[in-house]
Order: sequence, then C-alpha cells, then structure tokens
Amino acid sequence: MTAASAPWTDSTLSLLARGYAWLPDRMRATHGGPVRTRLLGRPAIALRGPEAIGFFYDERHIERTSALPEPVLDTLFGQGAVHTLDGDAHRVRKAMFLALLKDGAGIAALTEHVALQWSKAVTGWSDGRKVVLFDEAALILARSVCEWTGVRLSDEQSRQMAEDCTAMVDGFATPGPRHWRARTARYRQEEALAELVRVTREGGELGSDSGTALEAVAWHRDSDGRLLDPHTGAVELLNIIRPTVAIAWFAAFAGHALHRWPAQREPLRAEHDGQYARAFAHEVRRFYPFAPFVGGLAAADLTWQGETIAKDTLVLLDLYGHNHDPGLWDSPYRFDPQRFAGREPGADELIPQGGGDPARGHRCPGEDITVAVLATLVTQLAALDYDVPEQDLTIPLSKIPTRPCSGLVFTTTQAAPWPGDARHQQEPVAPTNRAR
Repeated sequence: MTAASAPWTDSTLSLLARGYAWLPDRMRATHGGPVRTRLLGRPAIALRGPEAIGFFYDERHIERTSALPEPVLDTLFGQGAVHTLDGDAHRVRKAMFLALLKDGAGIAALTEHVALQWSKAVTGWSDGRKVVLFDEAALILARSVCEWTGVRLSDEQSRQMAEDCTAMVDGFATPGPRHWRARTARYRQEEALAELVRVTREGGELGSDSGTALEAVAWHRDSDGRLLDPHTGAVELLNIIRPTVAIAWFAAFAGHALHRWPAQREPLRAEHDGQYARAFAHEVRRFYPFAPFVGGLAAADLTWQGETIAKDTLVLLDLYGHNHDPGLWDSPYRFDPQRFAGREPGADELIPQGGGDPARGHRCPGEDITVAVLATLVTQLAALDYDVPEQDLTIPLSKIPTRPCSGLVFTTTQAAPWPGDARHQQEPVAPTNRAR
C-alpha cells in the first residue's frame, strides 16, 4: 500500500507515547519513503533524506507562518519569533541573528566566557561532592551567554535564567505540569527582558561597531522599518539565550559518552588544536537524540517523489531518523568521532538542529555556537578527574527532549581549572558579539 492510499489515522497519542522512535519506526515500514498520517487532527506527511532537505527548506514549498502550534510558541520559541516568519520578514530578522551568531570573534568570546565559568565552577567541586553535570552545565551556560549578550544578572538571577530556559525546552513537547512550568518560565523571562529592552533604548542608540546582542536586538528594524516592540525584542533575546543554555542537553550526552567509552578521553586530553573535540561534538550531536523532526505547512499543492501533497498539509522532516539512517551512515548506532576527523560535515549531511542553507533558509543560525561551546565543554570535562557512581543513565526515547535520567552525576577526585591556559584565570573578556 502506498503512502498516498494508506488510511490516515491520527498519530498524536502514538507520538507522545513513542517519542523519538515514532517516526523512524513509521519510516522503516515504508523503507524510507514518505509517511502519511494525522497530527492533532491535521493531515501530515513525513519525509527523509538529502533530497527531502532541499525540498523542505525551499520557501516555495514550505512555509512557517502559522505552522508552529500555539503550545510550542508559548514555551519554546515565543510569539512573534523569527521561526514564525517567511519571505522578506524572515530574511531581515534572520540577518540580525546571522550577524550575531555566525561571527567568529563573537563565538570565540563566548567560548572564553564558558571556559572561565567552568573554571570557577570546578573550584567548588574539590570537596568531592556530587555534581549533576546537566544542572551545572546549564548554570555555566546561562552565566556565560547572558554576560556575552550584555544581559547582566546577579547569581540568583542567573540560576533563575538557567532553570527557566531548561524548563522552556523540557516542557514544549508535552502536556501537563512540565508544559505549564515552561509557560510560566517564558512569561517570567519575557517580562524581565522586555523591560531591559526599554531601558536600553532609553540609553540611546550606539554605533554599529560598539553594541552587544542586547543592543542589536533593541535597535533592530524589521522589513517594515520599525523597531521591534519590547515583547518581541525579549522573545528574540531569549532565542539567543535559551538555545545556548540548551547545550546542557548535549553536555550531559557528552558526559554519558565519555563514561560509556572512556578511551575517548585520551585523544581529547592529548590534542592541542581542538579538531578532535569538534569531531567528538559532531558525533554527540549525531548519535544522541535532540530534535526528533521539524515541521512546516505546504505552501501550495505539491508533488514529492510521485506523492501529492495538498496545500496546508503539515510536512515533517525526520531529523533523528536521518542521523541514524544506515543508507547515509556506516554503522549509525556506533559512537565514532572519527567520522568527522579532519573535516566538517556537509550542510545536509548532519542535521540534529535542522538543515538547509543558514544564510537563506530556516537552518538554526546558532549551530556554530553549539559546536564551539560543546567542544569547549567536552575538552574541559575530559581533562577533569572524576568518578561516576551508580545511577540511572537510561536515556528514554519516549521523552522529548530526553537526556540521561540522572543528569550524569559525578564526584571529582581532582578538581582543577582547564589545563595549560592562564587566560581562564582572568576576568571575563568583554562581549564582542556585534552586529555588522
């Protein structure tokens, strides 16, 4: 039976129950071909593969306006976010993010902040107390990215930001208490950051070569020439801060990988140019589950590999299945950083955070930051001497987003700063993530 003729039963409950396994299982039944179903009552079709990536990210085919469900907007992305825009409105708003998040000097400055905050945190681990890697990474990342963006917070505010950002990510794809915690967290941070945007504007506009991300967002003009309203400015600031804090999920996975395959620690400790750390970071992003899929609406009546797709059909691009497709990866369920040794993956080869052209499409502009920050954290974690006590390291695929159940608990046996670099004992570098 073809995908076009198969009965369309609603898969919402099956998705909630099976999580990451839902779509790859359905794809196996069609041998990687399109899967038709319904989600929340809406007709849907799921696609996979390099050709599907190009099809999905072509704005003539798929649009994002009104595609994201309200519960996702109210928790993960925010109302009015760049993710909801298409056409000129999307390109102009996206250009702001690209200027901030793809700048090499800015990325280097952020990794310096992360390294310094890690060193400060490590000094508190010398008593052998139990450390939850996920929680500590989230706090380190919140402190780092807020300093980097120009959002200056107290210690207590930094902890609240870390907790709120992890709540937003943790609760976007589930009903019940986790979802309502996510909504509350977003409301709290949007209110605070909107006020910060107002205060920034009262201080006057700075030159284009002297501002932080906060100032770039506060003074950004959309395609209609208007400043963002303070609420939308807060939403977009959170769309820089929240994804950076979400690297804590990858940090916990990296800790899981180093525990499961301890031989990986030596090449990370021995290298000096950071290339193996980047390869390790890429393999963590490929191997472990993060985003299961992305979605949009068919912009017109379309045809894909002989399948008709009616206008306004929900179109899904399978991310987790793509990154574990045996037709694309040799032994996809083997953790092997050597896949990326000495090279960077192609744009449509590795898509844990989505695919497409970052300059023209909807690909996550913070992907370079994710890789650089994760490589920094991986290097420092590998350099640390610690023990991993008995705990639940299960990674349940039924939960979206998932992580090791324990958060990866360890106890240090030798706490020390990142070796060989005295810069991380200095004061933080000034933010240099400027819009150009």
